[in-house]
Amino acid sequence: MDPEGLALLLPPATLAALADSWLREDCPGPNHAALVTGAAPSQAVLWAKSPGVLAGRPFFDAIFAQVNCQVSWFLPEGTKLVPVARVAEVRGPAHCLLLGERVALNTLARCSGVASAAAAAVEAARDAGWTGHVAGTRKTTPGFRLAEKYGLLVGGAAAHRYDLGGLVMVKDNHVVAAGGVEKAVRGARQVADFALKVEVECGSLREAVEAAEAGADLVLLDNFKPEELHPTAAALKARFPGVGVEASGGITLDNLPQFCGPHIDVISLGMLTQAAPALDFSLKLFAEGTSPVYRAYRS
Repeated sequence: MDPEGLALLLPPATLAALADSWLREDCPGPNHAALVTGAAPSQAVLWAKSPGVLAGRPFFDAIFAQVNCQVSWFLPEGTKLVPVARVAEVRGPAHCLLLGERVALNTLARCSGVASAAAAAVEAARDAGWTGHVAGTRKTTPGFRLAEKYGLLVGGAAAHRYDLGGLVMVKDNHVVAAGGVEKAVRGARQVADFALKVEVECGSLREAVEAAEAGADLVLLDNFKPEELHPTAAALKARFPGVGVEASGGITLDNLPQFCGPHIDVISLGMLTQAAPALDFSLKLFAEGTSPVYRAYRS
């Protein structure tokens, strides 16, 4: 999917509300620094200082729109950044531009980091000759899920379920609470009806077979070592070829190829959102009528 078109997934009202909440978190009271800068018309250039995938433009735009600033982009969403790259320009009153600066940079850096990790994971899977789905998980930062799930998509991965309503996931604790795999799956199947799929977390082939017999659409083989995962998936597929198999738990960019196999449909990695390093961006003001030049500043 073209990364540029992914912005259509983001409801404008939700974008505005998120931007407003992030700005209020950063400045809930008087902005004393505004008296230093004043409100003169100003402009700044956005520099990318580390390699990776550019992601998060709609969030960056929404934040600056909240403070009456305008953004002009030089690079499209999904661009593979080669530092130092001139990415965008922001124009507006000086105090407004600087009010939005840190919030916008944080959001862009985090979203681009997730996209970069997702792109690396997809590349590793394709290099291994595997054509299944590389996916994220629900292990996201509170209040930042939409941006992180969006980053996964820009990076070429699947977002997985957005929230608890997107898929009925029966995990180990659900099984214990329900009194067994069969009871848990049948209850989930009844609630899901025709509209939702049911996925069941399993720790053994026996549990996986029991889940499939009870009506699971997908089976999550959790925390399996590669040498255990592939024969278990093969045995399950031999009996239930229509049941999807997801592998998860302990998977990193380094060992991901070991989990790729002909009987695995989905590989999900929590580290894509939990451990992705943020990209390095900076926003530097420049004088009207001059050409902005990047200068590295020592801290």
